[in-house]
Amino acid sequence: MRRGRGTAAWRAMLAVVAMSGALSGCANFEQQGEKPAPQAAAPPAAPRTVGVDALTTAEHKRLVAQFGGEYRWPSAELYINDILVKLAAASDTPTTPYRVTILNTPVVNAFALPSGNLYISRGLLALANDSAEVAAVMAHEIGHVTAKHAAARAEREKQAALIAEAASVIQSRQKGEEVESYQRLSFAGFSRLQEIEADRIGVNVIARAGFDPYGAARFLTSLGRSTALRAELLGQKSADKPDILATHPSTPERIALATAAARQIGAPGIGKADRAGYLASIDGIAFGEDPSDGLVRGRNFIHARLKFSFTAPEGFALDNTDRALIGRAAGGAEGLRLDSVPMGANPSLESYLGSGWLDGLLQSSIQSGQVNGLPAVFAVARAGEWNFRVALIRKGDDIYRLMFAAHTLNEETERRFRQSIDSFRMLTDEQAANVRPQVLKIVRDTGESPVDFAKRMATPDRPLDMFLLLNGLAQGDALRPGEYYKLVLDR
Repeated sequence: MRRGRGTAAWRAMLAVVAMSGALSGCANFEQQGEKPAPQAAAPPAAPRTVGVDALTTAEHKRLVAQFGGEYRWPSAELYINDILVKLAAASDTPTTPYRVTILNTPVVNAFALPSGNLYISRGLLALANDSAEVAAVMAHEIGHVTAKHAAARAEREKQAALIAEAASVIQSRQKGEEVESYQRLSFAGFSRLQEIEADRIGVNVIARAGFDPYGAARFLTSLGRSTALRAELLGQKSADKPDILATHPSTPERIALATAAARQIGAPGIGKADRAGYLASIDGIAFGEDPSDGLVRGRNFIHARLKFSFTAPEGFALDNTDRALIGRAAGGAEGLRLDSVPMGANPSLESYLGSGWLDGLLQSSIQSGQVNGLPAVFAVARAGEWNFRVALIRKGDDIYRLMFAAHTLNEETERRFRQSIDSFRMLTDEQAANVRPQVLKIVRDTGESPVDFAKRMATPDRPLDMFLLLNGLAQGDALRPGEYYKLVLDR
């Protein structure tokens, strides 16, 4: 959760209930045996996977800042850099200076710049299970670079804008809007074809580099399962349904095409996968959110840097986005939003409440009070068929804006919302210092079952499903004695 970004989000509060946790970038793409000696002890001076020249570019700095900064994990950096060297040599442009940066975000994501700079999130590294899967992601991004997709998209967008503008000027505004709608459909189809082409290029590149060409289909399968589980946890419908305006093909379609491309190369069992080596390289890597941006633990939200905690009402699922903490009740009947803004020149919470950022405010509902010793103002607002219970809480020089949405504000919803508001409290320095991130640990099976491992998972929601997902296992799969698996633990 970061600073609120103006009044528009609040005037469109209905989106709290319908909001989707969409993933951006190409991650909407998104050998058995003994474990070698862990590589986590790589020297602190391990070479960065991004060169000095890339670090000096404004675009690189902007992207890294936008996605939580660069994440340093020497063993993973060395491992994926070794993969990238092999991929670059096998690509259609082996002289391009490809570089990869690990981003400090739990969101499963990867993308590339035309310069050859690749970006891959630690969330994606946690989802992948072997070197072939990670190679497939990076080879897909290399495919975008070698096929010059970014330049083609920019040219297509420019042409579409000119055509729509010309139609509006020459004929009518209505005709211009019709042409613009057609161009959006055309561009979506164009982008989907680019993704399919990047998949095809990627499969061939990883095969030429000596990796298992079926790694792409395996990772896409895990990505589809991850997207579906996330949607279920947030009370949303599956995000992978056909959409004529979608710029990415559906995951099942991409899995089928990637599998077909791999079969053109050879039968399953060819190429390197190195599950053991890959797992060793990510052993101990941070999992989930960074405590500095706040941690979701079931219905509880804890922000170590801002030193506060909050608990959502029973039945709510929380999603910590870059704009706000968003909560949704099952079925979308209720929602909540929590963010903060600077107090600024406002002399009081009452004056800020009436400054125009909130539509539908009922003046007669405004009440002053406290929340666990912090000054607060409470009010009710109405917009369309929705009613909103609003609380503004002052903490230092910041105003925390907490809003609950419901079709009906009856005695029961008021009680639940007020109980949740009252859960907002400050953390002591000691409490904040004790907030720790979760980590991904690689453990060896000694005859346990997936259910046994799930009991050790620190994830509060659907731990068995999360264990199976992270390890590329299906319901009913048996574990292999002596094999290594991922567990999410509190650090």
